[in-house]
Amino acid sequence: MVDMSSNFDSVNEARKGTYWQPFTSNRLLRADPEPRMLTKAEGIYYTSINGTRLLDTLSGLWCTPLGHAHPRIAEAVKTQVETLDFAPSFQMTHPGAISLAERIAEMAPEGMNHVFFANSGSESVDTALKVALGFHRIKGEGNRFRMIGRERGYHGVGFGGMSVGGIVSNRKMFAPCMMPGVDHLRHPYEPEYAAFSHGQPTWGAERAEDLQRLVALHDASTIAAVIVEPVQGSTGVLVPPVGYLERLREICTQNGILLIFDEVITGFGRMGAPFAAQRFGVKPDIITFAKAVTNGVVPMGGVIVTDEIYNTFMTGPESAIEFCHGYTYSGHPLAAAVGHVVLDIMESEDIFARVRALEPVLEEEVHGLKDLPCVSDIRNIGLTAAVDMKPIEGKPGARWSAVFEEGLRQGLLLRCTGDTVSFGPPFVASEQELRGMIASFRKVLEAVG
Repeated sequence: MVDMSSNFDSVNEARKGTYWQPFTSNRLLRADPEPRMLTKAEGIYYTSINGTRLLDTLSGLWCTPLGHAHPRIAEAVKTQVETLDFAPSFQMTHPGAISLAERIAEMAPEGMNHVFFANSGSESVDTALKVALGFHRIKGEGNRFRMIGRERGYHGVGFGGMSVGGIVSNRKMFAPCMMPGVDHLRHPYEPEYAAFSHGQPTWGAERAEDLQRLVALHDASTIAAVIVEPVQGSTGVLVPPVGYLERLREICTQNGILLIFDEVITGFGRMGAPFAAQRFGVKPDIITFAKAVTNGVVPMGGVIVTDEIYNTFMTGPESAIEFCHGYTYSGHPLAAAVGHVVLDIMESEDIFARVRALEPVLEEEVHGLKDLPCVSDIRNIGLTAAVDMKPIEGKPGARWSAVFEEGLRQGLLLRCTGDTVSFGPPFVASEQELRGMIASFRKVLEAVG
């Protein structure tokens, strides 16, 4: 076994490319891995192998809102491994998964009382799509097979989620294997009309009418579900216009179409409420979740469904498997134990109220960057924000690398996608730390120009 503390030269080994990293410019990392190699995390900071302290501006990857190395979570991991380290989820169960499902259902909108566990956002989305198809088939509406996603939407990297997703770079290589019968709504963001909006833009609700166009094109009787992120996260925090989600709900209800909210990013507090569904006052039929439910410590995801959907599946012989789907690690005991502690901490520390209190602080600070010549738009809602930078002439999307590297020099771990920087700081950050984060980011933009 390799002694990681003394004999393993991780920097030189990284240059070989043995570890092929996801969503990474691997050649850039291999050329200079040292600043990008993390060895420790505590609170809202990472520490790199060269000793640099980096403020975690995106809560890991939207998944560590309680910060890092929380002692109560660490203790829960140790205790659970010593008690029940694994339990099969096929035909067997354990108290941790049952009780966590109960707690999540209690947090969900009224009438959404059933939870199916997966292990990631990608798995949760593919599960939700299967649930939607199965629901209609059991009801005798197997002709409802179409899925409607949205441009610039991100729903993970399974073939189902990739098909309903709308990020071109994630789709083009795999186009021959996309799901059939998928179409996409136009996204509701137009900077010409909604740039520098604070919270929900007042322009754009009419984009929900695009669903009427697709209903007319395909016929409602062929459409199973519409899937959207309440706030489009991975594409750069696209905030729903006032009235937009409400109108999508109306159209779906009128046409017998299920509405799926992908809340992998927004679930468990990011919007200052348990789910974005409650923040925006719109109840979907299915909610997907992952990430924050275990604070990123153990992989876990899942879907929450209405009573009607669950009860529709509970038919046929009692010995039958009602839903032939699931994963080896669904409802894993370790994930369930961590999930319980995460929810305990959120309750005892009134985390959702804390997010609501910090939201105007982040809004004020990030919109203060509007004066910088390189900034073309700023958006925010909940404890999320995004800054669009003007592209380098002839090189759209290329500015990210310089901004990312300068961020490391300024003590920030930034999430850059093309010419956009997204922020989703930990809920446990202080007001002073949020202000300092944006002040440091200003220095980054001033240095890069």
